Amino acid sequence: MHVATNIFVVGLLIFVAHAFTGIFSRTRVPDVLLLTIIGILLGPVFHLAKQENFGAIGPVFATITLVILLFEAGLTLDLDVLRGAIKATLALTITNFALTMAAVGVAAHFLTGMSFPLTFMLGAIIGSTSPAVILPLTKRLSMQQSSKTILFLESAVSDVLSIVIAIGFMDSFRIGKVNIGLLFGQTIATIILPGFAGALGAFAWSALLRRVRGLENSMFTTPAFVFVLFGIIEMVGFSGYVAAVVFGAVLGNMESFYRVSWLQRLLPPEPITLNETERVFLAEVVFLLKTFFFVYVGVSMRFTDVRFVLIGLALTAIIFLVRIPAAWIGLERSTPTRDAALISIMSPKGLAAVVLASIPREQRLPDGEMLRDVTYSVVFLSIVFTSVLSFLVERTALVKLYSFPFRNFARTPVADSASDGVIEKSPTP
Repeated sequence: MHVATNIFVVGLLIFVAHAFTGIFSRTRVPDVLLLTIIGILLGPVFHLAKQENFGAIGPVFATITLVILLFEAGLTLDLDVLRGAIKATLALTITNFALTMAAVGVAAHFLTGMSFPLTFMLGAIIGSTSPAVILPLTKRLSMQQSSKTILFLESAVSDVLSIVIAIGFMDSFRIGKVNIGLLFGQTIATIILPGFAGALGAFAWSALLRRVRGLENSMFTTPAFVFVLFGIIEMVGFSGYVAAVVFGAVLGNMESFYRVSWLQRLLPPEPITLNETERVFLAEVVFLLKTFFFVYVGVSMRFTDVRFVLIGLALTAIIFLVRIPAAWIGLERSTPTRDAALISIMSPKGLAAVVLASIPREQRLPDGEMLRDVTYSVVFLSIVFTSVLSFLVERTALVKLYSFPFRNFARTPVADSASDGVIEKSPTP
């Protein structure tokens, strides 16, 4: 497209994104789904844009968007709610990932004819849930804060699981064997070590923030520090995404750490965190990045064969079926029945799956192109399933069907330990 046309489209997309946000507020039709559809129309349908047009900038932009999304979400976490959600988060994450990987591995073997190692690798690629979809969707769903926290943390941790295990499978094809112990160790290290680094980074930045504000045009210095932290952690082989989440969570709850007597001697005289102006600016940045991110995801889709789309549809249906027992096993019985029903339909796939699915083809693994195209279909269809089901479960009698497996859970919402939990502390556009 001509440069002037590109600028026109960028401006139009921003106005359209604001309109979609209004539609979401009134109808619960997620703006992320509508933006992805626009990307599909621009890319695979009318061929006005291609993923290749973005070159190296595309993956970098997508990574920046995820880092900022996770950092902002971490800022809005409440530590009191977080402490109560960790156990359920880990139980739900591990159960859902294991069931999804197993069910997809078996089903894909019979649907595609690929070998079991390849289909289980496919299960690992699409075993996570997407934070980029979960975060904006749960902001506007009527759920208690602890339930939103569980969904957000699950998306962050499951992305790590998916990346480590899928890459482990790919390495196994290269060396000829799977090392389960190595996979397990890498997974634990990839979560714990960057989390520790993120916490240290938050304390250091809190100590520097007052001085940094004295600089001219310093509004973007905090996101810049997050990028530096992310890059360092990724370069040493761990998950920068986990570091970004923990950095945001610690920085956003700095006042809580001043209650710990031994920390008071190490920290500045008073807690320093982001002020309201900086939070509003960050929210505007998140809105813009999210808008173009989902259009980019839509442009990146590939629908080259109807058979792959049908296989993707079957696998997506299986993913959402196994999500129900995963939620039943993983969630605590104190979870409100309605929240459990909503959690049981939250299984969208996102950029992690799109990126991982492109690697087997680049490495010339068997059936790499089929694996990639099936994954793209699952990503899009899972976003559609999540969007439609969240609308139906919240607005129609379908909630009775999805609530039935959780009928022995809490009948009425249980009060959160804090009124402000994940995602609700600061306003977003």
